[in-house]
Amino acid sequence: MSTHAVPPTARAGRKEWAGLAMLALPSILLSLDVTLLHLAVPHLGAALEPSSTQMLWIIDIYAFMIAGFLVTAGSLGDRIGRRKLLLGGATAFGIASVLAAYANSPEMLIAARALLGIAGATLMPSTLALITSMFQDAKERGTAIGLWAASFSVGIALGPVVGGAMLQVFWWGSVFLVAVPVMVLLLITGPVLLPEHKDANAGRIDIVSVLLSLAAILPVVYGVKEIAKYGVEPASVIAVVVGLVFGVVFARRQLRLDDPMLDLSLFRSRAFSVALGVMLFAAVAMGGIYLFVTQYLQMVAGLSPLHAGLWLLPAAGLLIGSSMLAPVLARRLRPGTVTGIGLILSAVGYVILTQADPANNGLAYVLVGFSFVYTGIAPIMAMSVSLIVGSAPEEKAGAASALQQTSSDFGLAVGIAALGSLGTTVYRNGVTGELPADTPASVADAARDTLAKALEATQDLPGPLADRIITPAREAFASGLNTIAVINAVLVTALAVLAVTMLRHVPPTGSATPDALPADEPLAAADEPVRLEQPAAAER
Repeated sequence: MSTHAVPPTARAGRKEWAGLAMLALPSILLSLDVTLLHLAVPHLGAALEPSSTQMLWIIDIYAFMIAGFLVTAGSLGDRIGRRKLLLGGATAFGIASVLAAYANSPEMLIAARALLGIAGATLMPSTLALITSMFQDAKERGTAIGLWAASFSVGIALGPVVGGAMLQVFWWGSVFLVAVPVMVLLLITGPVLLPEHKDANAGRIDIVSVLLSLAAILPVVYGVKEIAKYGVEPASVIAVVVGLVFGVVFARRQLRLDDPMLDLSLFRSRAFSVALGVMLFAAVAMGGIYLFVTQYLQMVAGLSPLHAGLWLLPAAGLLIGSSMLAPVLARRLRPGTVTGIGLILSAVGYVILTQADPANNGLAYVLVGFSFVYTGIAPIMAMSVSLIVGSAPEEKAGAASALQQTSSDFGLAVGIAALGSLGTTVYRNGVTGELPADTPASVADAARDTLAKALEATQDLPGPLADRIITPAREAFASGLNTIAVINAVLVTALAVLAVTMLRHVPPTGSATPDALPADEPLAAADEPVRLEQPAAAER
């Protein structure tokens, strides 16, 4: 079995490390974009007055489109050149950001967010694939991937503060304009600092496969969203079934093609498959909880966007610290163990969030619980990148990194849609029977829709009546948060057991000799090498 050993003299220079800084920009930006939008939800809700369904689409269409186009983008980058795809995507992302910033209707913002998602899908596979090309030395590559993973944490840390400050001074659309100077900088420096790299033996992109991949992913996401919101209905079940059928057709086509868009042989590695699954469901949990936490801070605890961002800084600092610590721990502990530790920390955080109550130190429970969640998510991200990219041959780096990002973004989208809809349902059920009898009909309708609309509708009411409406609404919102936290605690605990048991064959990255593969871990064919050592391995 080949391990893709590289010459010890293949060391990176200043240009490569400067290029890494440029590659970190899209990662920072995409994670920044998610946090910025969540903080802006109350403001754009007041300005555009979207329905609850439109609000969910504004939030999750971005991640849906990224998930739908990532595999296509990763395969396209391997064919036309990863730098070319990255710079083209940066241009499109900047333009779409301007369109989103100046959207004057919910429909326009949803369309702009969809374009942002398609453009964003071209950025992430290109960045990680270029890193594998630029850093040939195993130790340097491990450091580079660790820094790249940490850049997500930097974006998440900056998001609340930058977004909060901007929302204090400017209108809600300003948060999208943050992307424009970042993309301009990338377009200026990219041609100088980043090498072009592509798979010289790759064939043309298969348009049929592209269409099949979209037909597989998007109906499933839509069906899951509708089931979570309205329960099991024929239309939503049919959508899921249609997506799964197209997924089977897509997979069968990839097996027949000489040069498939998605190389299914990557899934022969247990490490690759398990890491993808863990990343997917951990992202589902995170997507569901983050939206409710940021809204809790503003609409339940009554913090301004800036103060909400500042209160989240300690959690973001712990996220950055644990993302840098995880690769170091993985040199002595098995990656499965490191991942399991992160998942257990997250589980503890979710358990704490189940106790958040506006009447009983709810803010403290939210901040402490979310700090545990954030601390635990970083090792999961770092180890998933290491395992997934490290298990793929270098010429398939774009496709492998696309799958890693797909699992993350798809999970976030499903979490926002499914758990977000569930939390909204809990809110509606909780607030319906608690509104005072003298509540005006229009205010009651608004309060039963979302907490944001309840706050807006009660602004002109007498203080005592407004309090009697807002208090149960805030308690109902907290119940939605508690319910999501219970589900997430169970989910990530199960993932921890899965990671520790199913990845026990993967040695620490500092191990000189990998453990023997278990009987149920099939070896890849000689022409499809699988690197079980992670990129941060001390020896190859």
